[in-house]
Amino acid sequence: MFQHFQYETVKNNWISKEWKFSFFYKGVFYEGMYHGDGQIKWKRTPDVDLEKIEAHIHDLMLYHEFEEHQPPQ
Repeated sequence: MFQHFQYETVKNNWISKEWKFSFFYKGVFYEGMYHGDGQIKWKRTPDVDLEKIEAHIHDLMLYHEFEEHQPPQ
């Protein structure tokens, strides 16, 4: 669905967390901020498939930042 999805931590403290992200979707570059409460702030809001795109971003952030992926020791 996305090409070249990237994210990096901008703010990480006990009060709030924020990540900036970017990706290509259907050949168009998008970027924005993902907040720890799940809110997304766009630099350029997608014209099409907004709900689908936001759902995919939530899934990616949950997988990469909030779920535990360490094998038991």
